[in-house]
Parts: sequence; structure tokens; C-alpha cells
Amino acid sequence: MQNSLNQHSNISNGVHKDSPSNLIHTHTHTTLPIVEKIKNLYLIWFQYYQILPKAHRYTLGRRIDSIFIEIIEATVTAGFLAREKKLPFVQHALRKTDTLKILLQVLWETKSLDDKKYITLSKSLEETGKMLGGWSGQLLKSLEQARDKQNSPNKK
Repeated sequence: MQNSLNQHSNISNGVHKDSPSNLIHTHTHTTLPIVEKIKNLYLIWFQYYQILPKAHRYTLGRRIDSIFIEIIEATVTAGFLAREKKLPFVQHALRKTDTLKILLQVLWETKSLDDKKYITLSKSLEETGKMLGGWSGQLLKSLEQARDKQNSPNKK
């Protein structure tokens, strides 16, 4: 009985707990829309990155790739922090987004990235920048309100 109980506890919905398909989907949490947007943009970039001309794949391409990862890390980190600690991470992601725009433009101007790919990345990166800018603005406003409340003469 104990052996069949142990065997049953390792199976959930007909999928063995140690099977690869189960390990991939072990948690169900809500991802911030900005993180989802950047992740999806990175997946598009990664397809392009693999077919960049060698002259740029291991230089500029690699740098762009690592900046994308920095943006993902910063936004995920900001998502988990207390509101008053988020701003530096959001601003870092915003600065890196601006850097990406320039580096992608260089790839495009040197013909290492065709028009369609550049437009696809640029439009999505522009939306990402607006989302990060909005988040940054909300955080700044929240911090200012908290500071004003603290310095208010009506403070009890």
C-alpha cells in the first residue's frame, strides 16, 4: 500500500513529476506584461542573432544579446522588489533599451539586419521603452507623494 501511495504521489494529472514536460511547467505565476513583452522580443531577436553575418554575430550581436538579458534581469528584479526599491532597476532597463535602439540601428545601417527585421525589433523595442517609461513615471510620482506626505506640516 505504501509503495503504491508513493508511486501515486509522484504522478500528477497523468504526468510523472520527474518527466521533462512536468519540470518545464512546475509553477504558475503571473508574469508582468513588460517582462512578457521583453521576453517575446528577445525570442525574435534570438532568431535573427543566429543568422547575423559573422562580422557582427560575435561582436555587436553578442553585445546586443547580453543587453537584452540585462533588461530582462532588471525588469524581473524590479517586479519582485518593494515599490520604493524598484526605480533604479526600471531606470537601468530603460537606459539599456535606449542603448539597444542605437546598436540595432548600427546593425541595420551596416546591412547586417534587413529592413523587415529592423522594423520588427524597433517597433517592439519602442513599445517596451514606453512601458518602462510609464512604469518609471509612476514610481517617481509615488516616491514624490510619499516624500511630500512625510514632509507635510499636517503630519501627525
